[in-house]
Amino acid sequence: MKKYLLTGVLIWIPLVITIWVLKLVVDTLDQSMLLLPERWRTEYWLGVHIPGQGVLLTILIVFVTGVLAANFIGERLVRIWDELLHRIPFVSSIYSSVKQVSDTLFSSSGQAFRKALLVQWPREGMWTIAFLTGVPGGDVVNHLKGDYVSVYVPTTPNPTGGYFVMLPRSEVIELDMSVDDALKYIISMGVVSPVGGRPEKRAAPGGIS
Repeated sequence: MKKYLLTGVLIWIPLVITIWVLKLVVDTLDQSMLLLPERWRTEYWLGVHIPGQGVLLTILIVFVTGVLAANFIGERLVRIWDELLHRIPFVSSIYSSVKQVSDTLFSSSGQAFRKALLVQWPREGMWTIAFLTGVPGGDVVNHLKGDYVSVYVPTTPNPTGGYFVMLPRSEVIELDMSVDDALKYIISMGVVSPVGGRPEKRAAPGGIS
């Protein structure tokens, strides 16, 4: 009895959570239908709301924006828009920060998380998975003695929250694990263990190259 109940739970939980997340995304994107005149909405000429229309509308808006921004005139308009937002106090700091992050995450050449690492966190003797994001820059470099790397330590099961820290390169261990596998490992709270890897590399202390 207990075995069958547990099996059923393991089948339904991922399915229910997946449906819930998809519904949340669809409901959020459906808000874009408010941009259209009321007569254009299915509630007006069908008397019922059809979920998913906002998803299609959002994709269409994003696609058309990309097409327009890809030509010479579009590039000029985007550049003017960027310059305008950068001149507005307070707005400029938010916009520039978000734009840099989005460019890193979504551009074809960007790579937000470069390598999966093993670091001691939050204290010596405790280990967790982190991600290499780059190296310290700006005036920060003038105050760090030695070779340091920039590291993002995510929280579990929600890796979108975490800590940005700078650690000596010699104190982090590069894992023979893809970023995707590392994220799955973190989200599952260690339940979904990555397959493969070189045990001798994972066990050996040392820095990254």
